[in-house]
Amino acid sequence: MSGTAGAGPEPAGPPGRTAPLLLILPALLAPLALWLAAASGRSFTLPLLATAAIYPVFAAFLLAGRPLAAATAAVLWAGSLSASIIAVTMADPARLAPVIVNGPAYRDEMISWVATGIGRESDPARFIPQHLLHLAAFILLALVSAGLLGLLLGAVLVGYMSFYVGVLASGPEPMHGALFGWPPYAVIRVVAYIVLGTVLARPLLGRLTRRTLPPIAARRWLGVAAALLLLDLVLKTLVAARWAAYLRPCLPGDAP
Repeated sequence: MSGTAGAGPEPAGPPGRTAPLLLILPALLAPLALWLAAASGRSFTLPLLATAAIYPVFAAFLLAGRPLAAATAAVLWAGSLSASIIAVTMADPARLAPVIVNGPAYRDEMISWVATGIGRESDPARFIPQHLLHLAAFILLALVSAGLLGLLLGAVLVGYMSFYVGVLASGPEPMHGALFGWPPYAVIRVVAYIVLGTVLARPLLGRLTRRTLPPIAARRWLGVAAALLLLDLVLKTLVAARWAAYLRPCLPGDAP
């Protein structure tokens, strides 16, 4: 790599012919990560394996100057991981309980909220501080690890949310629960985190690999992430209580 200040960046990463496969590879590996984690029975195995499935591809696309591909791969990975957890939990609601970090506690909290309409999910005074805490943790972790620990935290959050949705979908209205257990504002939040993490991963990743990453419109990316996070809060404030009522027919027979 030339030491000339004006020299162009030397991106490295997925060549054109392999990029489409790499784009979907983490999504294909996510169910395998879940299977291995379930077989191990250990609670933190899933986020570790799931992160291992996405990070090499995510970093390779960033190094190649393809942040949109990195973000797209992460969105597909998160969707596949969530769908896998929901499907397994629908079939056997108790199977993944020992494996999902915070899964049983979050399940109980959310099932109670769906049943009563009362809970942190529809109380802005309680959920906004929690969201800010999660956001601060994500930003810090993504910055100090070139995105690696941000994706790990994302795998934990997607894991316990999907576990709850799977339990909800194991009730009398499985398709209703599976398709709408994730409220729209939560989906928006996941996408916002991925957009944000794509920008935050770049500075340290470039230093660690001693590469000059191709420039991106970082302010635009951060603006999109901020807009999505704000939309998440506004939608959650406006519709969360109604969403609980909408999901109530899905409650399993043993729900409170």
